[in-house]
Amino acid sequence: MAAKTKILRLSQLFSPFSLFFIIKYTKLTTFTDKPALSLSHTHTAMTESSLPSTSSLSVESSKLWKGTFAVTGIMVTLVTYGLLQEKIMRVPYGAEKEFFKYSLFLVFCNRITTSAVSAGSLLASKKAIDPVAPIYKYCLVSVTNILTTTCQYEALKYVSFPVQTLAKCAKMIPVMVWGTLIMQKKYHAPDYLLAFLVTLGCSVFILYPVSDISPYSRGRENTVWGVLLMMGYLGFDGFTSTFQDKLFKGYDMEIHNQIFYTTLCSCILSLTGIIVQGHLIPAIEFVYRHHDCFFDIVLLSTVATASQFFISYTIRTFGALTFATIMTTRQLVSIMLSCVWFSHPLSWEQWIGAVIVFGSLYAKSFWRKAPQKTTSTSLVQNGDSNNLKENP
Repeated sequence: MAAKTKILRLSQLFSPFSLFFIIKYTKLTTFTDKPALSLSHTHTAMTESSLPSTSSLSVESSKLWKGTFAVTGIMVTLVTYGLLQEKIMRVPYGAEKEFFKYSLFLVFCNRITTSAVSAGSLLASKKAIDPVAPIYKYCLVSVTNILTTTCQYEALKYVSFPVQTLAKCAKMIPVMVWGTLIMQKKYHAPDYLLAFLVTLGCSVFILYPVSDISPYSRGRENTVWGVLLMMGYLGFDGFTSTFQDKLFKGYDMEIHNQIFYTTLCSCILSLTGIIVQGHLIPAIEFVYRHHDCFFDIVLLSTVATASQFFISYTIRTFGALTFATIMTTRQLVSIMLSCVWFSHPLSWEQWIGAVIVFGSLYAKSFWRKAPQKTTSTSLVQNGDSNNLKENP
């Protein structure tokens, strides 16, 4: 009960913050890092020597505030998103202790919210809302993205959130495999070494658990089935990012245009799936009976959508290197908070596995050469599946 109260308090704090960002983001993305003032040839030597210093301080201050804004936004939205995922899928609702089990309904709610906000962004910025690429290409990406997110939610029924989060770090392996098969990309020895270390750390973390004494344990933990679902998540996610890169290559596509049509297709496909499964009415009845579940789903969709704009802003302003470092930190913080609030014990072997994984990822970030800007299509290789979004 205490954990549930903490989550709700956290949610109430972060919800207005996330909504505030959507408005703030539109203004901030019009800024540049170039100084607004330039020196005049008629200024004196003293003025010429003092203005650059003032301008430099102004630019550094601007970057500091932008960096704080980006880090805070990503950490708040995606950490909240992760905690809400675990709460919805693993914590029972009501006096009868009912569990929410309609994963595809969550996908639909997330995608329809993101689609609506993306459409609003396109209209507000007066950018073209017409599809740039053929519709079927958006739909193909949507199919694999839906499978990715569904596997992610379903896995939480069988493995703990810390296991799921750490396993996501191994997504570079399927990305490398699909990149080689589909895009004929070549990777270097350090890439394979990093992939090996991350895989080793994830394996240790999964294979040496302690008994889950969490009061929210569902009594149906099945590591094998959960790991299979996570393997499905990793495979579909790696394919999605690589396939997306290939499909949209050659199109001059604004990120909101891509997000809008991809999530719109996801809305249609996920709604169709819910109806075919016969889960639409039961899901609506569940959230009607449990208003706190309705609140959780609304907040989950809100922070998932807001995170996409934070991610886009961070990539465009600071590049992929900074983004990758923030995302690694976010995963570490999410695991720590989940262990505290949902009482997940960690064995000493799991601590070693976590150190191997995060140590390798941080080493990659700090040893990489000068950061390079990345396109929206390559963004999904560094973050969550919801980065289509990106899901974060």
